Amino acid sequence: MSRTYKATGINLKTQVLGESDKIVTILTREFGLIRAVAPGARKHNSSLGGRSGMFVVNELLIAKGRSLDKITQAQTLKTYPGLTKNLGKLAAGQYLAEIVLCQALSEQPQEELYELFNEHLHRLEALSSADPSGVLAHLAHGVFHLLALAGLTPQVQVCCLSGRTLKPNFTPNWQVGFSIPAGGTVCLEAWESLRTEGERERGIQRNSSFSASPNHPIIPSPPKPGSQTIVVHRQEIPVISSRLGAVELALLQHLSQPEIMQIDGARDYDWLSVEQILRQYAQYQLGRPIRSATLIDSYFAANHDAIV
Repeated sequence: MSRTYKATGINLKTQVLGESDKIVTILTREFGLIRAVAPGARKHNSSLGGRSGMFVVNELLIAKGRSLDKITQAQTLKTYPGLTKNLGKLAAGQYLAEIVLCQALSEQPQEELYELFNEHLHRLEALSSADPSGVLAHLAHGVFHLLALAGLTPQVQVCCLSGRTLKPNFTPNWQVGFSIPAGGTVCLEAWESLRTEGERERGIQRNSSFSASPNHPIIPSPPKPGSQTIVVHRQEIPVISSRLGAVELALLQHLSQPEIMQIDGARDYDWLSVEQILRQYAQYQLGRPIRSATLIDSYFAANHDAIV
C-alpha cells in the first residue's frame, strides 16, 4: 500500500505544534476529516504558511505517519480573503466550520458536505459589507442546510403535536411555539389543550384516591385470571423553548429553499431570533456549544445595539 495519498480539502482548524509546525484539520472530498502536520508552516519563508490558513482549499500530497500524517506538498485552489476582512463574515464562517467539524466523518468520502460548506462560504464572502443583517440571514441558511444534510432538520412546516400544517398568521400578537426537545414548531393552541387535559386528569386522580399511610397502605388488586392489562400512553407535554411571531416562522420555513428568500417586514431582530433558535437547536442535537457564536453576539451587539 502506498505511503502517500492525494486529497483535495479545505482547512477548518489549525493548532500550534512545536516551534515551527502546525496541525491542520482538513475536510477532504475523498477521505473526510483528516488531521495532518504542516511542517515548518510557522516559519516566515515557509511555502505551507499561507496554505495552512483557515478556509484555504488545497490540492494535497500527504504522507502517512504513525500517529499523524504529514503534508508534503500543497497547491492552493481557492481562498476566501473576503471573510478575513469582515469580522461578521469571519465569525459566521467559523460558526459553520464548527458544525462541519461535528458532522464530518473520517476515512470515508464527504463530497456532499465539502461542496455544501464551500458553497455557503462563497455566499458569505459575496455579501456586501454594508449589509450586516445579510450575514445573519446567510448564517441561518447555512446552519439549516448543514443540519438537513446530517438528517437533523428541525420541523418547521407542521406542528410537532398535532401534525397540522402551520401557516404564518400576520395578525397582531399571533405566535407559535418552538420546542427543542420535541424537534420543532408547536401550535400553542394544541400545546395549551394538552397541558389543560393533563392538569384535569391529575386533578381527577387526586380527588378519586385517598392518601396512603403506614396503617392504610394502598394494595393494588391482583389481576383476574384471563384478564387483559391495558396500558395507556399519555402524550408528553413538551417544553416550549421560545415563541415566534409570523415573520420569524416565515423566515424559518423558507430556509429549506436553495436561495435566501426575501420576506416583507423582516428586520434584523427577526434574523437574530431565527439564528438563536437554530443555534440552541444545533447545540442540543450536536451535544456541544458553538463557541464562535459569542463572536456573532459581540458583532451584532456592536453594530445594531442588539441585546442577545
